[in-house]
Amino acid sequence: MTQAVKRACDACHRRKVKCDGINPCRNCSSAQLSCTYNAIPQKKGPKGSRAKVISELRETQRQTSLAAKIHGRINGGPNAPPASNLAPTPGMLTSELVKECSQFFFDHMNAQAPILDRRQIEQQILYMEQNRDAYCLMASMCAFVMLQPGMTIPSSDPYNLDVIPGANIVSCQLLLEETLRVRKGYEYLEQITINSLATNFFLFGCYYGQEMHEKAWYYLREATTMIQMVGMNKEEYYMQLDVAEAARMRRIYWLFFVIERSYAIQRQRPLTLQATINLPTLGDDPTDPLAHQLNGFILLVNLFRPFDDAFTSMWNKARSHLPSQSIVSLQKLLNDTVQRALCQDPSWNDVHTNQQWLKNMVWQLSNGVVAGGEDSISYQFPGTMSRELLLKMASHFPGQGMELLTSGLLEKLIECAYSMTEYLAMQPASRDPFAQGPHEHLAQIINIVSASRNGDYRFLPLLMSKVSEVLPRLVNPMLQNVPETIAMAQVDIFDGFGNAGMA
Repeated sequence: MTQAVKRACDACHRRKVKCDGINPCRNCSSAQLSCTYNAIPQKKGPKGSRAKVISELRETQRQTSLAAKIHGRINGGPNAPPASNLAPTPGMLTSELVKECSQFFFDHMNAQAPILDRRQIEQQILYMEQNRDAYCLMASMCAFVMLQPGMTIPSSDPYNLDVIPGANIVSCQLLLEETLRVRKGYEYLEQITINSLATNFFLFGCYYGQEMHEKAWYYLREATTMIQMVGMNKEEYYMQLDVAEAARMRRIYWLFFVIERSYAIQRQRPLTLQATINLPTLGDDPTDPLAHQLNGFILLVNLFRPFDDAFTSMWNKARSHLPSQSIVSLQKLLNDTVQRALCQDPSWNDVHTNQQWLKNMVWQLSNGVVAGGEDSISYQFPGTMSRELLLKMASHFPGQGMELLTSGLLEKLIECAYSMTEYLAMQPASRDPFAQGPHEHLAQIINIVSASRNGDYRFLPLLMSKVSEVLPRLVNPMLQNVPETIAMAQVDIFDGFGNAGMA
């Protein structure tokens, strides 16, 4: 419960009753009203019927509730007039909605975006009406969560919106509009906080999930600019924060680092963030009860770390030289090769065997080249072998062999393939029989790697094509499956954006 303030809340002021100044106050709790402190104090007027005022307040809050707005927009009713100020809409973002959305986020989405502190969220819910920064975070988080497969309208909804197709999408859009409107009412760039950066992530995620990638890119780019403005690209920045805040800010930095590289690979966007700070660790916040979920996030960061400006440019250039017809032909050839090999080599599709080969190749290619110095005859042999191996590999990339040799791209391709197999092996299988999930992608990569493990390097262009295809999908902010704890009967098939942005 928040500390008492020295004025009445909006509802008590309107009813002319004594308010205890707590949010929510006892009067609002007993009358089941939204407790806000948005109104500007006015001169006292004549007292009216308190019962009538309660009814009037309930009706006003009912009309401005999220459920009423969703119902009105779906049924083509008249749009509510725009608010005369930039204050939060009374009764639209209830504590019940925020609690249900935050519960869903921490239960099902924290592992892929471990940027929020649950204790802080629970505290900020109590005073979000008075803190625009907190309100925008809650509204954007709810908008993002409402778009996820398996999320339903809160149980207090009087319109039975759960059975109306598209209700979740409309709720997301309304909450997005609310976030952006309220955000105009304060200078969020003057003091950049976890809330403001997390709000940008949720805005990005909402537009990404709706395939509105230009707007998604705008909020991604704004966030990376904000990160640069406060110096989060320098390790000294984190030394001035407390442990919990420093841990979340560090994770936010690396989350945007990964997303930015996904857009650079998929959409040739420029990079701004570089790998200039330490990685998150499992022990960076000893009080975080969900720290064990960081393993997958750290693997994902490591997968994208090689992609600096120069390497990303070279990667995109090399990929552009791979004719689509050639990739299709290689895929058909690989399918025939796999069918024959499975009968002869029992370890062909064994993940561990192929991962070990990739790991050995990463060491051989990187250490062999470095070790090949003129002052030591004993180290020249592995260096020569690695160069010969690279020549064989590069020969299967028509028209760019020598450039690949000097760029280090082939070494990093093998390294990326190894990291990707590690990450994909950790992911749950897709429950959609018609969609390719992490395990299907893993099987395809393992088949290519296994052919190369047996000395057939002609499939390496196919490996580059497949890695390029899968990399952006790993950063998709949307859930790919309805959480197992949610009954399928609750799922709105019109709101399933699980594969949005994957094409």
